[in-house]
Amino acid sequence: MHLLSASCVSALLVTAFLCQVSGLETVIGLYGETLEIPCNNGAIKDEDVLLLKWKYDKGQGVSGDLLVKQKNQNVSISAADEYKGRVSLAASSGLLLSAATLSDQRTFTCMVVASADISEYPVTVVINKMPAEVKIHDKAEELEIGKLTKLGTCVAKDANPAADITWLKNNKPLVADEEGVSIQASLLVDPVTGLVTTTSILQYSAKKEDTDARFSCSTQQIAGTELVSPPVTFSITFSTENIALKVIAQDPLVEGDNVTLKCEADGNPAPTSFNFHLKGEAVKVENTDSYTIMKVSRNSSGEYKCSLVDDPTMEATVDITVQYLDINLSPSGDIVRSAGGTLDLNLKIDASGDTKVSWTKNNVKLDKEPKFSKVNYADSGRYECEVTLGLLSRKASFELAVEGAPVIKHLTKRRGDDGKHKVLICEAEGSPKPAVSWSINGTSPIESPYVNGKITHRIQVVPHANLTVSCTVSNEFGVDTKAINVSSLNEEVRMDKQDSSDDGDQTKLVVGVVVGLLVATIVLGLAYWVYTKKSKQGSWKTGEKEDGSSEEEKKLEEKVEENNQKAEV
Repeated sequence: MHLLSASCVSALLVTAFLCQVSGLETVIGLYGETLEIPCNNGAIKDEDVLLLKWKYDKGQGVSGDLLVKQKNQNVSISAADEYKGRVSLAASSGLLLSAATLSDQRTFTCMVVASADISEYPVTVVINKMPAEVKIHDKAEELEIGKLTKLGTCVAKDANPAADITWLKNNKPLVADEEGVSIQASLLVDPVTGLVTTTSILQYSAKKEDTDARFSCSTQQIAGTELVSPPVTFSITFSTENIALKVIAQDPLVEGDNVTLKCEADGNPAPTSFNFHLKGEAVKVENTDSYTIMKVSRNSSGEYKCSLVDDPTMEATVDITVQYLDINLSPSGDIVRSAGGTLDLNLKIDASGDTKVSWTKNNVKLDKEPKFSKVNYADSGRYECEVTLGLLSRKASFELAVEGAPVIKHLTKRRGDDGKHKVLICEAEGSPKPAVSWSINGTSPIESPYVNGKITHRIQVVPHANLTVSCTVSNEFGVDTKAINVSSLNEEVRMDKQDSSDDGDQTKLVVGVVVGLLVATIVLGLAYWVYTKKSKQGSWKTGEKEDGSSEEEKKLEEKVEENNQKAEV
């Protein structure tokens, strides 16, 4: 330990009355960490300081020295006991205190000796410590609805100051004294360290919606730091309040399918025994909530129930409809009718609901159901009806063949495109397909496809004389023949020339008539002009009225107009 010089001591004695004590300052440190205690908030000027000393309050008015620093000398540490090896001087003249404990919560004083005065700067130290952990212990196995039950104990261990515990449900605080919430807190101080362990017991009356609730507890201490325990959940027990009956089956449910009835109850633990009421018959099942009906039929449709064995009044019902669709088309299969005959169709439908019917002929959709009041060859073909009920579908079909003796509908002729032959065309219908023959041998025979009982046959001929040609069609039901007159090509050429000569004479006659009428019109016009001129002269000389002459002029004009019209014709 370094001692002050005589002159310095004299100065201290002379100026002792000038010593000043500043206001008390508080600094907070963390448990186990190194704490820096400032001297005059760090506002110490080294050039003015002759001596700097740190001491602490031992209690009962006794102080203990820690270290001294004289100007231009090294620090002299005098700390003993609990502070031995734990103190040092900071560059800012503050006191560095390592491994802080709760026993360090006392007053430390920095004394500064300057050339003019002596100052002391006391600092109060407070040590804080976060809890070692926050955790829920003694967790309840289950919670019962409406019953106040100890949910668990939240422990915040070894803290200073004592931790303040808050209980949370789904991260929202629970408040004591609310309905169904009771919280009891207690503190335990460690006699050695002085640290405090906080214990909080939550008693809780559960609700049904707490089934998936997450409970936790938290503490909040230094600088807003929050510690939260791992969340816990609980099994919530309650009696059955609602029951439902579900149907598990294919959609749509049709005859031959299996149906499983499942009875669901909201109790916890869930009931394991049920009564299933199957159209008046009660069946009890245990350790399951389901019952399967095998191979249902349309007679299985109706109301079904399930109920609790312990409480038969708690029941649920459901209606089951087994969909079915039966159709009967009469007649069906292969059908043969004679041309001109009738065919009556009868489609019977037996279904569990409204159905839709559609028809096709030879895979082509029809707009409506076919009617056959008088069948013809075009009605031949394959007919199919499809009846649907939702996703259910049934089909029926028949093949209609219309038979009859062949009939020639048209027998025509025309000159070929080159003018050197004639084309004979025989159009017939009948079923089975009729055979076609001609009374003469033609060339380039062409037969159209046999469609809807119709067939067309063409041949080319080169007639050198007028002749009569017949077409014959036949099948197993009969024969039909028609004839047509065919003139020779030479005769047609002569007739064409005669027609051309006659046409020329007629043209000449028409031209002569037109010219004659034009000449007559000109003569009449000239006569009219002369007559008009003379009439006007006589009238001027004799002084007669012009009414009579006007009458004659009108008649003459009408005559001229009539001749003009004839000339135009």
